[in-house]
Amino acid sequence: MELIIPPECAGKEVGWILRHVLHLSKTKVKRAKFAPGGLMLDGQAVRSNQPVTAGQLLQVAIPEQEESAIVPTPGPVDIRYEDEWLLVVEKPAGLSVHPGPGHYTDTLGNYLTWHYRQQGQPFVLRLVNRLDKGTSGLLVAAKSAAVQEALMRQLHTDQFRRQYLAICQGEPPEREGTIDLPIGKRPGALNEYQVRPDGLRARTDYRVLEQRGDRCLLELTLHTGRTHQIRVHLAALGCPLAGDALYGRGGPPDRPALHSCKVKILHPMYGSLISVESPLPEDMSVFWKELPGFDNESRSYPRIN
Repeated sequence: MELIIPPECAGKEVGWILRHVLHLSKTKVKRAKFAPGGLMLDGQAVRSNQPVTAGQLLQVAIPEQEESAIVPTPGPVDIRYEDEWLLVVEKPAGLSVHPGPGHYTDTLGNYLTWHYRQQGQPFVLRLVNRLDKGTSGLLVAAKSAAVQEALMRQLHTDQFRRQYLAICQGEPPEREGTIDLPIGKRPGALNEYQVRPDGLRARTDYRVLEQRGDRCLLELTLHTGRTHQIRVHLAALGCPLAGDALYGRGGPPDRPALHSCKVKILHPMYGSLISVESPLPEDMSVFWKELPGFDNESRSYPRIN
């Protein structure tokens, strides 16, 4: 995995880059730190506390892990695409991806581990993109560390595009546009972010598909992958996600109305284009239909192209 240090990350430590730019888990960071040649800056081995400068080349080598430490647990798994190299899986809203405090056996990682164990296949959860617990939709996962690294290099380029459907409170100033505002952590907050001049660059394209009263159905395309990017950007635009209690006014619905509806990737092994779509989930669909102005006879959801 390689990264040319962008100007906005100058002065940050290697460990910070690994966590906040490459979005590596603590486990992967630890494996890279202790692997020979695991962390290289301009061809020289470095420690995770080494500050970086813009333009430097950071190389990260994560040793292969043959078996997952995640406890296999039976549960529903909705795989939308799969081959010998990667898979695209649908995550329902409210389901955590990784085991953690309070959720050690009831996460997508547990269910996928069980699914592959039942087939006699070793499995390690190697996600490429991320979704919050309250967000539903498509996740891409690799079946080897090499494929994961190749897909991570594609992330936020034209070779790897992600589209979302969202229902927001209020109306954006234009029917379509780009939100290009830097995002950083809110001081003193545990897991809350805000638009701030010293944050990392974040870019989101949006388009209003339909409007009902003071709610809009949006299609959004991510060009960067900051934590809570869509939620923070829409709140900054004055139209936070419906159901978002952290950045908006809360429900209904009982979760942020955000769904990862489409992923388009260039297969790192075959060179072919893969496009996977997911329709609006039931809870968001029901919420939208109950808003004033919906006519079941003549109106339907726009198809995502």
